[in-house]
Amino acid sequence: MEGFLLQFIDAYYLRILVIIGINIILALGLNLITGVTGQLSMGHAGFMSIGAYTAAILTLQFGLSFGIALLGGAVMAGLFGFLIGIPTLRLEGDYLAMVTIGFGEIIRVFFLNFELGGKATGLYGMTKYTTFTTVWILVIIIVLLNAKLLKSRHGRALYAIRENEIAAEAAGVNTTLMKVLAFTIGAFLAGLAGGLYAHYMGYIAPKDFAFMKSIEILNMVVLGGMGSIPGSILGAFILTIAPEMLRIVDEYRLLFYGALLVILMIFRPNGLLGNVRIYDLKKRFRKKEV
Repeated sequence: MEGFLLQFIDAYYLRILVIIGINIILALGLNLITGVTGQLSMGHAGFMSIGAYTAAILTLQFGLSFGIALLGGAVMAGLFGFLIGIPTLRLEGDYLAMVTIGFGEIIRVFFLNFELGGKATGLYGMTKYTTFTTVWILVIIIVLLNAKLLKSRHGRALYAIRENEIAAEAAGVNTTLMKVLAFTIGAFLAGLAGGLYAHYMGYIAPKDFAFMKSIEILNMVVLGGMGSIPGSILGAFILTIAPEMLRIVDEYRLLFYGALLVILMIFRPNGLLGNVRIYDLKKRFRKKEV
């Protein structure tokens, strides 16, 4: 598939498309936690790093297949999401944000001193198993499963927690269970994206998963629209493309990038697509066909 696509598009653009796919998976995971459930998490890069390092070590050190390593990294990240979620989800708002920032930094410092992970030097030499086809098949599957979840009774419970947790609990929603579930699934997806990233770049280091990476993922969710699957996809697309397009003004790239975000937040405070849900788009297309 890669060879076929390279006949029509440059390798540089194909690389960007792969990174967009990985970022979509990351954004969808954080959207479930922050956008849908309303729990402000600012340490998502920590879960990504757990998935990346676990998958890389499983293929490099233990010789496991890419599929098993990828699943192993995602499960490990999901396990950490579950373990972190139980005590921290008693917190709300700024307090939860501070705890998740702390978690992300603890994980980064751990990998800075982790012998098996190459310490500050990082890990290199991973076979580049990740391809355009692998990434985008996973994106399609995750989008469909995400949409199915949010349309279900559990999805409506997650939205209810975001709108009013006390009212949701009074209506019979087990808010603690649902919040931990959202955190675990979101962390699982971040770990999956981390494994894909490690085996696409061929090299990872703790600096790749610093605090600013978590902010970048959060920006994707906020820009597209909190709680919106199409919004997360659009946000990931724009914030992956924008830095690349601004390379022509390299010295002022961050200035333009920041200004773009500020302008969009002023004129579209609810995000580009607001709270548009994927099944809302289906209804609109059906109306047009009629």
